Amino acid sequence: MRRPHFSMPVTGLVLAFSSVWAFSSTVSAQKTTRIHPGQAGSPHVRTDWAIDGANISVEYGRPSLKGRVLGKDVEPMEGQEWRIGADEATTLKTNKPLRFGTLAVPAGTYTLYAIPVKGQWRLVVSKEVGQWGIPYPRGKDLGRVPMTMSKPAKPVEQLTISIDDTPAGGTLRIEWGTTAASAPFSVG
Repeated sequence: MRRPHFSMPVTGLVLAFSSVWAFSSTVSAQKTTRIHPGQAGSPHVRTDWAIDGANISVEYGRPSLKGRVLGKDVEPMEGQEWRIGADEATTLKTNKPLRFGTLAVPAGTYTLYAIPVKGQWRLVVSKEVGQWGIPYPRGKDLGRVPMTMSKPAKPVEQLTISIDDTPAGGTLRIEWGTTAASAPFSVG
């Protein structure tokens, strides 16, 4: 019986595997931690990302549709500020400055809201922190930016906020039901 012969020396094989491991460890930089159950049963999570040297986290309540219709039976209602989640206001934390289009977001903690309007949402970054999700803190905006609308590949039962790593920085994405809204950003 003839044994297979490997032409790559063992050190080359180890280097090849370590290169693959090093590359894959930089690709997956997301971690989600369950924080607590919400008052109405929606779980609350914190998701952390590492994007271009920035540590970014979003804390939010994750309501489920449970057969309800988005914008009819459950928030968000068209033209009204929405807390993007359940219970407490949704919180964005970053240790580096971010730029959403023309909106400069210094390193720090902020709350996120959205204003849904048919075919076009706006992301609202508020300087007010630590509050319940409603009422919306008028006069406390850092700024607002338009969001790009699309449809997720399949309906999303439970509200999901994510950040996709992109060559230019990242894209903040909100998905719920058959609605997806996103806002690209850069770091620095």
